[in-house]
Amino acid sequence: MMRDGYMARWQGREYEASPDGDQVRIYQPEPGAGFTEVRPGRFVRLVPATEVDDLAYVRTTCSWQGQPFIVLAAHESWLRVEYTGGRWPIAQSIGLEEFDFGVYQGWAPVHEVTEVREQRV
Repeated sequence: MMRDGYMARWQGREYEASPDGDQVRIYQPEPGAGFTEVRPGRFVRLVPATEVDDLAYVRTTCSWQGQPFIVLAAHESWLRVEYTGGRWPIAQSIGLEEFDFGVYQGWAPVHEVTEVREQRV
């Protein structure tokens, strides 16, 4: 599973989350006590931040062609990756697309990607 976003631990379970002032929005794919459906397969509940055991931004990183990347998504046998090395000539030589000014992304074959790991920031 490739994760890139806030995660909160509440009552012994980990949830996708988003901080909201003194509260944290936690999300799950199924109905539950205190959860409200915001769209099919997506339920949210507001909990006081003081009740959350842990809140961290989790992202998946990897190496591809010897360079550092963040994994944004997975599709079949490909990963959508964003270059974090900060060197335009390298991004260009790998054939990455300029997604935004100074932001380079591309599709990497899964079998070429190494050192996939989750990092809590």
